[in-house]
Amino acid sequence: MKKLFKTVFLVLIIGGLTSCSVQKNSASKVEIPNKQKVLEVSRRANQYFMNKWPDTKKEIVGKKVWPSNLWTRAVYYEGLMALYSVDPKKEYYDYAMSWANNHNWELQRGTYTRNADHQACGQTYIDLYEIDGRKNPERIKNVKAAMDSMIATKKVDDWWWIDALQMSMPIFTKLGRITGEQKYFDKNYEMYAHTKYKEGGNGLYNQADKIWWRDKSFLPPYKEPNGEDCYWSRGNGWVVAALAKTLHDTPKSDPHYQEYLKDYKDLLAALVPIQREDGFWNVSLHDPNNFGGKETTGTALFVYGMAYGVNNNLIDRETYLPVLVKAWNAIVKDSVQPNGFLGWVQGTGKEPKDGQPLSVSKEPDFEDYGLGCLLLAASEVYQLK
Repeated sequence: MKKLFKTVFLVLIIGGLTSCSVQKNSASKVEIPNKQKVLEVSRRANQYFMNKWPDTKKEIVGKKVWPSNLWTRAVYYEGLMALYSVDPKKEYYDYAMSWANNHNWELQRGTYTRNADHQACGQTYIDLYEIDGRKNPERIKNVKAAMDSMIATKKVDDWWWIDALQMSMPIFTKLGRITGEQKYFDKNYEMYAHTKYKEGGNGLYNQADKIWWRDKSFLPPYKEPNGEDCYWSRGNGWVVAALAKTLHDTPKSDPHYQEYLKDYKDLLAALVPIQREDGFWNVSLHDPNNFGGKETTGTALFVYGMAYGVNNNLIDRETYLPVLVKAWNAIVKDSVQPNGFLGWVQGTGKEPKDGQPLSVSKEPDFEDYGLGCLLLAASEVYQLK
């Protein structure tokens, strides 16, 4: 079965590359999403959420009670800051400031947590610090203390799941850029290298397929029903976002910049031939029949990563513009509802089966991070020229 799938996949890759060459000839005919329409969609989805959650300190009640500075909400605010960068509405700033103040600019579970999920809120704290001209160092005091405490140790195995890369890597590189201190870039790479090359034995990055396993529990001999490796869409979306943000803040002179760039480009290239006909990506990237169907979060993160690359001349515009525009249009058409609710969002988890089945009207266990992914994508799609 595996051999058969590999053969079919090779055909898809060849077909995808052929398709890319066709897209190169037709990319100039791709209609760039209208900027005002991008803003309208973003504002609609964001307003739905802000109306639903007017109290930025309100705890999130599900199977347990969560503080509102947990990672799911942090990803939302990350997206809101990205939207603010292209649509600087005071209400967005005020909403984010209220959230940060209500949590005293503190990380979930305290300053000295090493858990990337608990650190994720720090990205927005840093953004708010920069928006106000770096005049309020207390906004990043706790974030910086947390990263400094990690740098002070030799421990590098905290990022044992790939989602962690997106939650924590951008904090290290943002602080490196702001302070000019190399130690943040160095620690960032040491931890990234462990995840890539050593976690679980030989690392979570499959050098052959150029795609990442979510964590060591999915390393071979674990297989999908069709005999292929389990590559989770949103997990790889987190990696795409992490690498895009890392490239944004890491100096090109850094000794590891080119490796980040190669990993980023290789992962994006691996996604092109497996895009669904409708524009989305399946939750299981190499097994379209294992809970196959539309899924918004992984697709939005791929759009964000590709659009960032096009906007910053890191990847070939002629190859990727048709792919990302097709995906964005699919999200707008099939996911964003008239009232701003997002459909086809997979709930929290770590693999294709989690949160299933999906639908256009099903509310996931947490609504916030899906919107964050959408707003990240929108912020880059808006800037397409």
